[in-house]
Parts: sequence; structure tokens; C-alpha cells
Amino acid sequence: MRREDGQITVMTIGFFVFLGLLAVVVVNSSAAFLQRQQLDNVADGAALAAADGLSRADFYRRGEVKVDDAEAKRLIGQYVSGDGIRIVAVTTDGDQVHVRLERTVSLALAPPGWTSQTTIVSEATSQLRLSD
Repeated sequence: MRREDGQITVMTIGFFVFLGLLAVVVVNSSAAFLQRQQLDNVADGAALAAADGLSRADFYRRGEVKVDDAEAKRLIGQYVSGDGIRIVAVTTDGDQVHVRLERTVSLALAPPGWTSQTTIVSEATSQLRLSD
């Protein structure tokens, strides 16, 4: 007959390790989600700021609604400042501006062997329209 003394101890330790890892995942996921929401807000604002870059020459000469690429990039550069936010891409396509931003964030909890930072990405698009 086998002794079962100490079997519950091993199971209890395993359960607490599992709970600890679950807590790390929840805390880090929540922190990254909140950072992503903030980056989404910045990307939306940057895209809206870039939409102010109407090519006035094309508009007044030909009546075309086009976003000036250089002006859009300048406006986004002014809007996005500091906080470790990187402007990855700014593309214009006629009356639309597409912005892609990145930020590296530090995770709240990093167990040994895990990376303590991750990169979050946000994209936003705005379209310039004329009202009737």
C-alpha cells in the first residue's frame, strides 16, 4: 500500500502557481489594453489633424478635395509628441489619411524568463468631406 502523505501539498503548490500566472496574465493584459485605448485616441486625433491638410491649390484651382501629403505628415508630427509614440506610417489617398502609430509599453508584472515590454499598434483613418 502506497502512502499518500504530502500529495495534497504538491497539488496545492501547483494550484497557487497556476493562480499566480493567471494573475500576471490578467494584470498585464489589462494594462496593455488601457495603453492601447490611449494610443487609439491619439491616432484618431492625429488622423483628424491631418485631414486639415487640404491641398488648397487643388481645391481653389480645380475644386478637388485632396489631402496634401507633406502637410498631413507635418500636422501629424505636431499632434503626436512625446510619450514614446512612434509614427510608423502616414499615407494619403486623395481625400483620405491613414495613420499607423506604435508605442512600446512596460508590463506591470514580468515573471523570470518573460519579456517586460511589448509593442502596441494603433491605426486610424480620416476622410475629408465637403458639406453641402
